[in-house]
Amino acid sequence: MSGNDPIVGIDLGTTYSLVAIADGPTGPRVIADEQGRAACPSVVRFSPDGPPVVGWEAREEAARFPDRTVASVKRLMGRSRVDAAGDLPFLMYEVVEGEGATARVRLPWTRGDGAPAIVTPQEVSALILSRLRGQAERALGVPVRRAVVTVPAYFDDAQRQATRDAGRLAGLDVVRIVNEPTAAALAYGLGLRASHVAGGAGASGGRIIVVYDFGGGTFDVSVLRLSTAPADAGSAVGADLFQVLATAGDTRLGGDDIDRALCDAVMPEAVARLGRPLEPGETAALIAACERAKIDLSERERTVLRADLGGTAFERHVTRAEFEALIAPLVERTLAACRRALRDARRDLDGRVVDAVVMVGGSTRVPLVRRRVGELFGVEPYTALDPDQVVALGAAVQGSVLAGVTRDALLLDVIPLSLGLETAGGAVAKIIMRNTPVPARASEMFSTSVDGQGAIRLAVYQGEREMAADCRLLGTFTLRGIPPMPAGIPQLAVEFAVDASGILSVSAVERRSGVRAAIQVVPNHGLSRVEVERMERESVLHAREDMARHRIADLVANGRLDAHWVGKQLEKHGGALDESRRGAVAGALEALREMLARAEQDWRSVDPDALHRAKEVLDRASVPLHEVAIASALREADASGNAPSVKIPGTP
Repeated sequence: MSGNDPIVGIDLGTTYSLVAIADGPTGPRVIADEQGRAACPSVVRFSPDGPPVVGWEAREEAARFPDRTVASVKRLMGRSRVDAAGDLPFLMYEVVEGEGATARVRLPWTRGDGAPAIVTPQEVSALILSRLRGQAERALGVPVRRAVVTVPAYFDDAQRQATRDAGRLAGLDVVRIVNEPTAAALAYGLGLRASHVAGGAGASGGRIIVVYDFGGGTFDVSVLRLSTAPADAGSAVGADLFQVLATAGDTRLGGDDIDRALCDAVMPEAVARLGRPLEPGETAALIAACERAKIDLSERERTVLRADLGGTAFERHVTRAEFEALIAPLVERTLAACRRALRDARRDLDGRVVDAVVMVGGSTRVPLVRRRVGELFGVEPYTALDPDQVVALGAAVQGSVLAGVTRDALLLDVIPLSLGLETAGGAVAKIIMRNTPVPARASEMFSTSVDGQGAIRLAVYQGEREMAADCRLLGTFTLRGIPPMPAGIPQLAVEFAVDASGILSVSAVERRSGVRAAIQVVPNHGLSRVEVERMERESVLHAREDMARHRIADLVANGRLDAHWVGKQLEKHGGALDESRRGAVAGALEALREMLARAEQDWRSVDPDALHRAKEVLDRASVPLHEVAIASALREADASGNAPSVKIPGTP
């Protein structure tokens, strides 16, 4: 891997994901797809006989395939099924418990060996990341192997590990995991220095910025100090220093919940209209209609919520006042988190007020959200950048810093939750406190509580409660081979180290005997290293097969269109051809249709090269038919005075 490879920034979102690059003096930019769309829906549709469909097509047809379309998978990343219990009623697909208590998605069919078809959230996210990677490679014209990926500030170690694993499965080296609010501050940095906060706190104290990030599935708030680091020998101007003072949030609060609040309100009316409970696809259609109504109400005082429920048209008038009353409790939850973050940062604020509030995430377009945030902080929220793109742009800025393209920004992020060890009696001894800047390192001395103890089990927890039962178990490991000694005599030094991406490693040494043990914590609800390595091996072992399957799927899709058009034109204009040409077209058409039918039944039964040749044979044989169709269209145009409109296969 070359050190000159670009480092892209990726916002792996709950509802939409984006990829961006900062590779020149013009600043960061989002990389759009071939149709010019900046965002890729974080939606994947699976099929038992074809490759997964990622993005817009999967999202638009979610109501047709509710049990095989996986959306909002970010809510399952690094979590157990029990953790995600509150989200399950709103997911159209089945969530089951897998190895290590992980939440996994069960698809409605069995594999060839009879086992249920199950995919992990990491695998689903890897497909989204792969789509974004390919999008960037086509736009940049070079391989993309490295990325900065953003996560909610309140993602715990398990969720960060899961995000890193997803990148690895997508063939990406995740060089840094950055908190979403911090990424947003990086994107806004230059604008904030130059604009309306110029009158804020002096350079000596820095400017205080609050990043309010209300996205599709999560809410984060971060309090940062933006200042200027001293200039170094290579620059007359110091770097922007982004120091996170405090962070708070809720990983189960986002735009999805706003949509569901509206859906819950109108659902009884929809059920009454149909006279029965809604089917899963109908529920998905109603939720989608609620999302459209939410967006509409950001611009209008009233709208009509419309949904096709199994052939029945459901309509319901909704006013902005009614909508705001429904979502007010959700907005208040975000403000409570803001107050917590301000309390945590009070020591660093030293009595100063907030200079600016940056709004991030699509949910910040809701007028009630902007109004309440402005009231809380006493400043007009800052909305200069597209709230849907700002996180990806900030990730790209961090990528450019790591790649050495720019040196005018320095990022100091923080640990969102305290880290510690379980001690005798089930308590937790905190070793690294929350809001400690990363990278961080700390150690503590422990001993045994039982005479002659030859092994010590170390349980690593994350959380703010005092008892282990109330915190999140991240992982365990055992220090073995300690010589028998009376209780309290062994000297056990335990060190916690958190890297710049927030990933935790723990090491322990018994000083009297020199016995050592160390792990990079693999949380209970993450993939094991063995599983990740297995998935990587399988992706290599099955690469040729997967490519053939993908190619056949593309050929089948294009072949269907060709066969449909040629069949139609043969029926309409075939009589104008001589018998030999008409027979050639009919024979080629029948051969292609037969091969397509076999491919649709079992993709392995068809050679992709043979299928491609069958398409080419039909293309050549149907040239005279195209000419007849065009001539007929021209004659019709001359007679009517209108320009002809003829669709030829293979043309735009």
